[in-house]
Amino acid sequence: MNPILSIIIPCYNSESTLESTLESVIRQDFQDWEALIINDGSTDTTEEIALRWINKDERFKYFAKQNEGLGKTRNYGIGKSKGSYILPLDSDNQLIKDFTQEAIAVFEKNQDIGVVYGDAEYFGEKTGLWKVADYDLKKMLANNYIDACGIFRKKLWVEVGGYDENMPYQGNEDWEFWIALGVLNVKFHHLNKITFKYFVSKDSMIRSYTVEMMLLNYDHISKKYRNHYHKFYRDVCLSFEKNEIKYNNNLKSEKFVIDLFCSTFFGFSIFGLYKIKKH
Repeated sequence: MNPILSIIIPCYNSESTLESTLESVIRQDFQDWEALIINDGSTDTTEEIALRWINKDERFKYFAKQNEGLGKTRNYGIGKSKGSYILPLDSDNQLIKDFTQEAIAVFEKNQDIGVVYGDAEYFGEKTGLWKVADYDLKKMLANNYIDACGIFRKKLWVEVGGYDENMPYQGNEDWEFWIALGVLNVKFHHLNKITFKYFVSKDSMIRSYTVEMMLLNYDHISKKYRNHYHKFYRDVCLSFEKNEIKYNNNLKSEKFVIDLFCSTFFGFSIFGLYKIKKH
């Protein structure tokens, strides 16, 4: 019999964090799951760790492939999954033990809900609460404020064609995916509690972004959903202005400050006119 939930764990050189991530999976209150560990071309001992775990519990499954990036790796894993629900789990994050049980209960009581997600607790180089808001497509178009670590119905992944594999730079695939679901009017349910622990590290992929990389991804998304950016132009601009400080903080390590101004929608990019200044 197929499991109800498939947990997809992409890995790239994850030897320092993978053990704790897999331990958080096996400690779940909900036990009708499979966990697919997808090795995206690691050069460290990730494979050795994964093989130990599949010998511990047959619900863990291991796949190795060449390095292709996060979006393709998630799609690869989901394509091999057998569950009706999907939970993407980064190999350095950790699940709270009651998350999957509460989420599945919500799905089974509410057939109209497509995604269940919650808040996060930071650990590593930062501590504290990551409190997120209820889903709003207009806010999501301006900024991704919901992590990939949410559970969704697999049929929705099929409907939108999976994670976008054509993003100029990997790292914003989950943002585009949440937008794609919002465009389909998928209903999101916010559990309003901590559902996972989010690892913060100076070596994380998102911290390697330069201004130019970020803008290319934004441009890709704004072109893809240009009709919705046109439709919600004013609301998106207001949301973007509120989040500008967050963007600037994320780019401090690059010693850049970016000032983005919503302007008349010339071309495709919502960000229209921008200037970059060194500190």
